[in-house]
Amino acid sequence: MKKNITLFFTLFLITATYSQEKSTAFKSGEWLRYKMSYSGFLRAGTAILEVEEEELNGKKVFHTKGSGWTSGMIKWFFKVDDVYESYFDQKEIKPYLFKRKIDEGGYKKNRNTTFNYETNKALVEDFINKKDSSIAFSNVQDMLSSFYYLRNYDIENLKIGDEIAIDMFMDSQVYPFKLRFIGKEIIKTKFGDIKTLIFNPLVQSGRVFKAEESVTIWITDDENKIPIKMRASLSVGSLRAELEAYKGLANSFEVLYDETTN
Repeated sequence: MKKNITLFFTLFLITATYSQEKSTAFKSGEWLRYKMSYSGFLRAGTAILEVEEEELNGKKVFHTKGSGWTSGMIKWFFKVDDVYESYFDQKEIKPYLFKRKIDEGGYKKNRNTTFNYETNKALVEDFINKKDSSIAFSNVQDMLSSFYYLRNYDIENLKIGDEIAIDMFMDSQVYPFKLRFIGKEIIKTKFGDIKTLIFNPLVQSGRVFKAEESVTIWITDDENKIPIKMRASLSVGSLRAELEAYKGLANSFEVLYDETTN
């Protein structure tokens, strides 16, 4: 179960969605908070995603931060405290700097990755092992910039069964990552009835996930394109994330039936 929670936090922070280029899916000041639960009733923790406009080496960038931590009974036997940060180009959404500092039940990582587009090499600074490495790359996203890159992906002609593929730079390696479009659904949330689009991030089946399509993510079918619910079917039990608070959205949050007014 410990490994399941760790993987779910990581997967949640690196997966999400897309939007059409004709609209802006996010802006500086966006803040999203998610409730994590195990097997549908036991609160496992909280995740927060936020973005601000900043300057990095004289360039205007978006500085995004993803934080995840366990809480309640889960925290008693397995503590997670993860922070991911990405600095990426505002127009092209290509990463310049990625920071990862995690503590998962005593398993720790503290790394900075700097992407050099003149040499097409990434400098990975490992502060725990006190080791630096240089890795060649081409057209990649980091674990957090991928979230925002995919939200701005043009899917106007996407059909059910189509896949979106990107290369993700993670832990000094480049990994292929795919999202498969499943369809549309109106779901009930704490905010009311929401129109959504459904995706399966394709994962490796085995000891943790039951099958390749064990993870399902629901995206708001509006111009914000934010993940509103995520569910992972595990070998034992399930994990779920649900949006519980938000602010600073770039566009209006479309609700078909508002639960707060009834």
